[in-house]
Amino acid sequence: MGRMPFEKELEVARALAAQAGEVALRYRRDGVRTEIKLDLSPVTAADRECERLICRALDEAFPDDGLLGEEGAQKEARSGRRWILDPIDGTVDFVRGIPNWSVLIALEDRDGVAVGVCHLAEQGEMYYAARNGGAWANERRVRVSGISDPRQALLCVNGLNTMLEMPFASGLLEWMSGFWAVRSFSGCQDAMMVASGRADAWVEPYAKEWDLAPLKIILEEAGGVFFNFDGGSSIRGGNCCVSTPALAPHLRRLVLGAGSRQ
Repeated sequence: MGRMPFEKELEVARALAAQAGEVALRYRRDGVRTEIKLDLSPVTAADRECERLICRALDEAFPDDGLLGEEGAQKEARSGRRWILDPIDGTVDFVRGIPNWSVLIALEDRDGVAVGVCHLAEQGEMYYAARNGGAWANERRVRVSGISDPRQALLCVNGLNTMLEMPFASGLLEWMSGFWAVRSFSGCQDAMMVASGRADAWVEPYAKEWDLAPLKIILEEAGGVFFNFDGGSSIRGGNCCVSTPALAPHLRRLVLGAGSRQ
């Protein structure tokens, strides 16, 4: 594969994602008790233990870097860099025995997201990328497809149960009917389907920065286009669209309106 940018950071993040995945799988084998957080999302002891494991090791390896985790981890940075993680992205899938959950780890510096890892532990697939280093799944390079026509494209849409809250909800079904096929697996799974060329576009109505940080750099290093519903390109935008470059104008017309600039 050759030398990667941010080689040490990527090596550490990959190793920790693999370790956390093993911990989560052990909880799955032994039985998982679920709690409900204030925002009504589920959390388990596996989420919390995996976050502690990752944060302890990152703090040891990169003591000047900051930390932000979905389950409450927070540490100010002295280096201008911050690790962002979701120990189990897709906890609903995790507790229901659906293998579409992942361990997400990203490193953000002053120029944006620099490193991202998405480990689909039950599937044995680890996607990762570093800035200017391409996107990889295990040891193979991945790229988005070359699909340009929606009639030949596979669209992934996450959070269909929340789409009624979107300003474009009334036109969503008609818009989706123009695609060859539509699927809804889960956020991280949908994203990696696009990154690896097995799907061609993904729409995500609600997501936090720990959900989007690693996915964004993997998708962009795979040649994909990432943008928010307001036209920005932020992991803090609360939502996202991702696609092949040629399909991006089609997605922009949905979320920004037919008269938007492309």
